[in-house]
Amino acid sequence: MKTFLAQVEEGKEGKDGNPSVGPVYRNVLSKDGFPPLDSDMITAWDIFSVSVKKHPGNKMLGWRNFVDGKVGPYVWKTYKEVYEEVLQIGSALRANGAKTGCRVGIYGANCPQWIVAMEACSGHSLVCVPLYDTLGPRAVNFIIDHAEIDFVFIQDKKVKELLNPDCESASRLKVIVCFTSLTEEEKDKAAQMQIKAYSWEEFLYLGKENPSEIVPPQPLNICTIMYTSGTSGDPKGVVLTHETISNFVRGVDLFLEQMEDKMTADDVYLSFLPLAHILDRVTEEYCFRKGASVGYYHGDLNALRDDLMELKPTFLAGVPRVFEKIHEGIKKALEELNPVRRRIFEALYKYKLAWLNRGYKQKYASPLADLLAFRKVKAKLGGRIRLIVSGGAPLSPEVEEFLRVTTCAFMLQGYGLTETCGPITISFPDEMCMMGSVGSLGLYNEIRLEEVPEMGYNPLGNPSCGEICVRGQTLFSEYYKNPELTRASIKDGWFHTGDIGEILPIGVLKIIDRRKNLVKLSQGEYVAIEYLENVYGITPIVEDIWVYGDSFKSMLVAVVVLHEENTKQWAAFNGHTGSFHELCSLDQLQQHVLAELKSTAQKNKLRGFEYIKGVILESRPFDMERDLVTATLKKKRNKLLNYYQGDIDELYRKLAVRRAQS
Repeated sequence: MKTFLAQVEEGKEGKDGNPSVGPVYRNVLSKDGFPPLDSDMITAWDIFSVSVKKHPGNKMLGWRNFVDGKVGPYVWKTYKEVYEEVLQIGSALRANGAKTGCRVGIYGANCPQWIVAMEACSGHSLVCVPLYDTLGPRAVNFIIDHAEIDFVFIQDKKVKELLNPDCESASRLKVIVCFTSLTEEEKDKAAQMQIKAYSWEEFLYLGKENPSEIVPPQPLNICTIMYTSGTSGDPKGVVLTHETISNFVRGVDLFLEQMEDKMTADDVYLSFLPLAHILDRVTEEYCFRKGASVGYYHGDLNALRDDLMELKPTFLAGVPRVFEKIHEGIKKALEELNPVRRRIFEALYKYKLAWLNRGYKQKYASPLADLLAFRKVKAKLGGRIRLIVSGGAPLSPEVEEFLRVTTCAFMLQGYGLTETCGPITISFPDEMCMMGSVGSLGLYNEIRLEEVPEMGYNPLGNPSCGEICVRGQTLFSEYYKNPELTRASIKDGWFHTGDIGEILPIGVLKIIDRRKNLVKLSQGEYVAIEYLENVYGITPIVEDIWVYGDSFKSMLVAVVVLHEENTKQWAAFNGHTGSFHELCSLDQLQQHVLAELKSTAQKNKLRGFEYIKGVILESRPFDMERDLVTATLKKKRNKLLNYYQGDIDELYRKLAVRRAQS
């Protein structure tokens, strides 16, 4: 049997109140120690500046302009052109008094200016502090104050939010630089607050007129403070050094050396995850390392297919919800085929899957099936896609398998956090045995599982399960200005992720639960909320679900975002009319949804207290506009509770009455 991890230390039974810990594992290539680092790449600045020398004429950053209200073709800047802008922006920051180590905020959606500002920070040993472009004034206010930000690069439509009286910390700013241009009203408002305000072109000109030598960083200098969007409370500032980021990129280099297919300067990445999120940040860093091209989506995720067709990327990285949508779209198109063509597709699917499961590589599994059926799926993703990476949350095995078969591309899952500088594990291309897992460990980290007795997880049992703990060379150094949280998270050099994992026999990691989303019901039973959401989420009538438990209650309830098409089919079959929103108020639909959830619970052998006893039906997805999810679509549970509190209280009241009557 293949194995993808090397055990380097034995596990230990818990003593004196300490939990048991499982064996320590490394990548098989690191069994005898971490590989040497690349002496030419010891900082994030090296990643960029070395590529400029190697690939000056390569396309680096691409974007789409709007012409007469319509989005145009991709326009590009080369590595050399970007480098020249970086020098000018860095010089302009110096001309405005930026000193080594000062914090520079970047607030806005992905675009070339974002990267130019980021690289200018690296080139002058300044600290880049990204701000999620979907964060509200309260979080922005907190981060500006907490990180002591002096300069902010900002998207035009975010300027009004920054200069709003609600964002009190903005008064500490010295300079704001708009990605495009500012209105006269915005300039006047900034002047009243004694903030210098520049358009992008004005700041470039200032730098050109006042050239300043770069001040390259040292490996242990802080490169960035990335504030996690936070599913509860204030964001946490994760401190990543230049060395941490360069170690991550070096690890990806060595990982890919094992593979037949590698990233090259000809690859094109479509960026749509927020650059303020670690997955997109390190993905782009690796693209720059290889001299590859990065094209930015035009700002509308609902129209992402248009960007796919225009850019024709070779590489995509996203969160599971994005790939679930792609899966749903393909499935819907299949349902519209005539029965004969649909049966042919299904037969070809099973045929290719069988050859993949026998160990055949993606391109050799069934060229005929690819030609007859699956090239059409690949065409919907632009026609050139060869690598798809999913991260941020577990992807269902059904969706992973479907995309592995039908896209004619490598579909990989990875696992990591901001604190680990992105993915610490990733699955291998052409290894179907890794299906449903997040793959094997990278080359510069170690991993072990720790006992979680209240949840029944034991790393010394069979299977080996527990909280995932990480140690190594791509970890964050601290939570900014929060030594207590740092000490609580890093114990004896091990970072405790809060995620529950299982080490499979072949040496890959599977995410099975989340420690922090554990709820104790009034009868004393612990419930893993996130696990239940993954189980119930496969119910056909469910588009999304938020499961809620109260420690003073004995029953679970849920807010269910309904699948519109399946709901309308149910309504038509049962003689109900009305809009999608109106259908959600029907008692009959509520009972149907509860019955469907019960069926799912029975099929998955859930325990009685894990059954959903009451539901609130919702037609509108959990969205960022109402601050109910993060930019990577993780649920903000405290915000969801605040938003639905009245409905939940009423639901529990009705359930109590019903129980009393029975």
